[in-house]
Amino acid sequence: MPLNSYSSDRQQGQSQRPCQIFSLFASVTLAGLLFGCTIQTTNQYEATARTTYTWQVRYYANQSRRDKDERLESLVSTSLVNRNGEKPESAVIGPDDKGLWWPAIPPKPLLDEIEKRQRPYETASPPELLQKVEYQISYNNGEKIVSLPTNHDVYREVAKAYPTRTPLELTLGVDDNSVEKAEPR
Repeated sequence: MPLNSYSSDRQQGQSQRPCQIFSLFASVTLAGLLFGCTIQTTNQYEATARTTYTWQVRYYANQSRRDKDERLESLVSTSLVNRNGEKPESAVIGPDDKGLWWPAIPPKPLLDEIEKRQRPYETASPPELLQKVEYQISYNNGEKIVSLPTNHDVYREVAKAYPTRTPLELTLGVDDNSVEKAEPR
């Protein structure tokens, strides 16, 4: 390739770069307008965090430890609902480092229970104890109560604001199907 040809291609690429940057900026701005977040302010709200312990066993097809040849069985679980950061009456463990209370750990499944669910061609793993938390917030939106999934940060903001009923500004997620952020107002 001749030197002059390379030079003119390079200059043409540089002149297109501002157009590419502008195009990217315009796309991001348009996406923000189309999928923007809804802000909802409320002074009537409640946040819950359902904490769950579950004993789970993995069953593998004999001679195989590949994911497609595996199935999971949940054998025993216990749950507890935390409300607004307050200690639930039936809490046994906690608060943990996230301020959550937990139920009693369910009894570990016995070998007989594990084998009862095992198919003839399978091998069972030792039971694993899983922890799971599901967060939800309910708030008054006019004359109706809306309940949406949320995250730990929103739960903690509600826990801090709830005792004084401080109004909160809630940032809803895509299609208003979740609450992504809560800030005191």
